[in-house]
Amino acid sequence: MTIIEGISHVDAARIKEILAKGEDIYVMDVRELEEYTEGHIPGIPLLPKGEVPGVIEQFDKDAEYIIVCRSGRRSLDIAKLFQQEGISKVHNYLGGMLEWPYEVATGPEHVIEQFSMTQLKQKK
Repeated sequence: MTIIEGISHVDAARIKEILAKGEDIYVMDVRELEEYTEGHIPGIPLLPKGEVPGVIEQFDKDAEYIIVCRSGRRSLDIAKLFQQEGISKVHNYLGGMLEWPYEVATGPEHVIEQFSMTQLKQKK
């Protein structure tokens, strides 16, 4: 595991493993809708970066999260926000979707419109 700017980073293989095994870790995309619909990790939800601060208090502080964006910068910002809000089990996806070598889904597969923790679950 790599630590950058105080945040743990995971690679694509680890995310793929988490999703395949159904591990109890929330993986979410924080890009804009247009980026998400062009291509995203199958099954993971979209909650655009700009919407996260407005619902941050609704996140389960004891849960574990992996944040995904295009290159890893926006997701790093959100991971830092999580830490500031007392959510310590948060990881950034190193390299973002630019480094995702596996299957991608297109379209608005799992866009969160009304936030709840159940909306963060991966769609199978």
